[in-house]
Amino acid sequence: MIEQRQGYSTTARVMHWIIAVLVLLMIPAGITMIQEGISRPLQDTLFLFHKNTGVIVLLLMVARLLYRRAKPPPPLPATVPDWQRRAAGLSHGALYVLLFVMPISGYVRVRAERYPIEGLDALGIGTLLPHSKALAGFAQGLHQAAAFLLIAVLLVHIGAALQHAFIRKDGVFSRMWPPFER
Repeated sequence: MIEQRQGYSTTARVMHWIIAVLVLLMIPAGITMIQEGISRPLQDTLFLFHKNTGVIVLLLMVARLLYRRAKPPPPLPATVPDWQRRAAGLSHGALYVLLFVMPISGYVRVRAERYPIEGLDALGIGTLLPHSKALAGFAQGLHQAAAFLLIAVLLVHIGAALQHAFIRKDGVFSRMWPPFER
């Protein structure tokens, strides 16, 4: 069993789980909101949630990246094979990249079409982009492709976490769970 001091700090854990919950809520909202035949009030609510939560995720990811640079994650236990270390590094890197690409491409898609992002608008933060259907279209395509890639990487990440928790029982999962240090 891994010693608790080798786990992530409470700050890192809380940021991880807040972002995880928000992303796991945004995925079905994003998929549902673009479906044909859903009611306009539901669609509007989902768009409102998805856009504004995307801004929150981006801000949390900036904070998380800065925190991670100041306080690097603890090393994996020596019992973790090299190929799993490399896979973990690649998947974590992909998650970080995608969790920046998603909100940025979403912002570009929405703002280049001159749609509101209500939370930013309420703060007086207007669009930083020119009106451009071509730019919006490119951003929309990137957002959709990155969404499917994010879902795939999340499934691998969750699968690996569950494998460490219930099959290997090697303490890797307990580095991040529970959300607070004991």
